[in-house]
Amino acid sequence: MNILLVNKYHYYRSGPEAVYFKTAEVLESHGHKVVFFSMQHPENLPCETERFFMPYLELTDQHSILDQLRITGRILYSFEAKRKISKLLDKYPVDVAHFHDVCYHISPSILHELKRRGIPVVMTLHDFKMICTEYYMYADGKICEVCRSGRYYMPMLRRCIKNSFAKSAVASLEMYLHQVILDIYNNVDIFISPSLFLKKKLEEKGFNKEIVHLYNFYDLQKTESNNDEIINDRKEKTISYIGRLSQEKGLITLLKAAKLLLRKEKKIQFSVIGDGPLMKMLQEKVRGEEINNVRFLGYMKHDALNKEIIKSIAVILPSEWYENNPMAILEAFALGKPVIGSKIGGIPELVEDYERGLTFEANNPEDLISKIQYLVDNPEKGLEMGRKAMMFLEKELNSERHYSKLMKIYKSILKS
Repeated sequence: MNILLVNKYHYYRSGPEAVYFKTAEVLESHGHKVVFFSMQHPENLPCETERFFMPYLELTDQHSILDQLRITGRILYSFEAKRKISKLLDKYPVDVAHFHDVCYHISPSILHELKRRGIPVVMTLHDFKMICTEYYMYADGKICEVCRSGRYYMPMLRRCIKNSFAKSAVASLEMYLHQVILDIYNNVDIFISPSLFLKKKLEEKGFNKEIVHLYNFYDLQKTESNNDEIINDRKEKTISYIGRLSQEKGLITLLKAAKLLLRKEKKIQFSVIGDGPLMKMLQEKVRGEEINNVRFLGYMKHDALNKEIIKSIAVILPSEWYENNPMAILEAFALGKPVIGSKIGGIPELVEDYERGLTFEANNPEDLISKIQYLVDNPEKGLEMGRKAMMFLEKELNSERHYSKLMKIYKSILKS
């Protein structure tokens, strides 16, 4: 089978890209031909089809008024994307298209070209973009559901996008065009939701497309050689955060907890792994308030990341938005580490209390401290949770199980 994979970034940037590349790996390992369509970028991995990719666009850069108008056109409906994918498909015919994150940088306009060619489409949902102008259902430091029932004008009034009326207006217009006027996502045959929470939330908000639940996957093979070190009861009391450094990730709550723990538990250290818009502010806060048990390690890849996780007693996700199916949890499970996660979104589906980790009330540093203290005081329980997490991943979230279910989805839309 020839399968088109579409995502706006073609390098390891965050969770959607990890899923995008891992899906390609498992498909190719079963003999399928994978064709990529993405955006050009200096960090892109080598790709046979890169000459067909969309030009590089960085929305956070300063642009002239003329460029801003061009970018707005690309966000709303990109004819260039349609032309490029048409040329790609002329040279590389495919049986099925599988979308990941395409908004803004690529444009869902390419769905019309796929529909014209009779190519069925599957789309994995990594966030709430189908019902929320701002992706995350999070604004002003808290959960936000003002876009419900198609009220896409609300972000303009609240300036949800970068606190800018102009950017929020473009995002609102995009939603009205794609969801109401064109109903462009009606050209997707099946949507894949990696969490039951996301599926339920979309259905509650009136997103009446066909949605199938399928968790993300992660294999143990690459880390099994470390099992002896994983199982050992290490003396370091380090807890690691892995992910983007942005407001919705709950890092202020993490720093509050770290500061309080510094007064009574000197042995606990926190490693913050990742990069993002809050990096400078968080570092200044740590220095200014002398939160000396927190260190920032920046973005880390594969082997270096695994080594850091192995040294930890747990991985922490203090998110304050509706997380979907975080890859950071699967990475922790693969290395036999329990997860301390917020009781929000799809996190509790994976982090079962006292089985594969512990959950705490989001935005509650005192509750977070109590769960951290439990793991420190009960190291054998932490090790057991880590073992159970690894077994759960190996049995339920392995690539073969995922591949089998994905093939059923592909074949079902090919038949129809």
